[in-house]
Amino acid sequence: MSMLDALRDRWPDAVPVRPLARRFWSRQHPTFREAKPALIDAAAARAAARPSGNWFVFAASTDIRPDRPFGTHVGPVELVAWRDAGGGLVVGPGACPHLGAPLAEGKVECGTLRCRWHGMPLDREGGFGWNPLPAHDDGVLVWVRLDRLGGETPLPTPVLPERPDPTAAIAAVATATGTCEPGDIIANRLDPWHGSWFHPYAFARLTVEHAPNPEVVEEADDRFLVDVTYLLGARLGVPVRAEFHCPEPRTVVMRITAGEGTGSVVETHATPLPDGPDGRARTSVIEAVIATSDRPGFTTATRIAPLLRPLMRWGATRLWRDDLAYAERRYALRTTTEPAPHLTRNHT
Repeated sequence: MSMLDALRDRWPDAVPVRPLARRFWSRQHPTFREAKPALIDAAAARAAARPSGNWFVFAASTDIRPDRPFGTHVGPVELVAWRDAGGGLVVGPGACPHLGAPLAEGKVECGTLRCRWHGMPLDREGGFGWNPLPAHDDGVLVWVRLDRLGGETPLPTPVLPERPDPTAAIAAVATATGTCEPGDIIANRLDPWHGSWFHPYAFARLTVEHAPNPEVVEEADDRFLVDVTYLLGARLGVPVRAEFHCPEPRTVVMRITAGEGTGSVVETHATPLPDGPDGRARTSVIEAVIATSDRPGFTTATRIAPLLRPLMRWGATRLWRDDLAYAERRYALRTTTEPAPHLTRNHT
């Protein structure tokens, strides 16, 4: 028995970080029998049937500033966003109504956006044939309502999941883009069985304790419950229990329900982008990690949040480099008889 193994046997339960036995990737319990395609597809189909009210996440709240415009697309719709003189969110069409100039290249002064081609002034009141769109800032993410693109009955505000108290949490937002559709991103997140196989550097000892029956599902049971250890190194980890559910078609929420960080959430939002030059679909993954803890030391951590957020974004981006390969592969298999090549990753 090694010194670490002896220490592990006497480790106090109150300490969240725990030493782990040596792990071998190929000796894990295979999960392909539990990860039934019909179960995953049924969960994704139920998510797709939920109302969104035509709301789409398009950026982090901190991306939208009062000193410069922010340009992006949701589907084929070009958008521009900025903050008015009172800090309020303004979102509207990204093309100037005069001659179609990109408004994201303009300048914002005192809450007014001026087009750089001819100086046309635009604000939240609209004018000159330009009208702002319904928008919502939830404090972490910003949303826009696009009724023509969504095609649903509009809702006054987005369908928002429950979050930790913002005064006692640290939030960070990571963004990545893949060649796939939003449904492929959602299906990836509704397959928790791939966690410790596909991400052995991040997860260990993953077991799915509950998965919804694809045939008869009560709303309260339409979630996955997972026991997993988040790795802090080769032989150290933090065991938690987490649940996954979809409050609306393009969002999957992971919430820690037991263990360190209880109440923390990871919101994964899948937003369509314009098709690429090759005509294939593209999707933006906008993931918000909102961490909290009831430990006294977490109060100190919130004071150094600007130092922690880059690390949180790095961790989320690292996982999505792999998960986008999963989502892109799904899309390729569904849309072509000759799937596009992908990077081969070594998980041994």
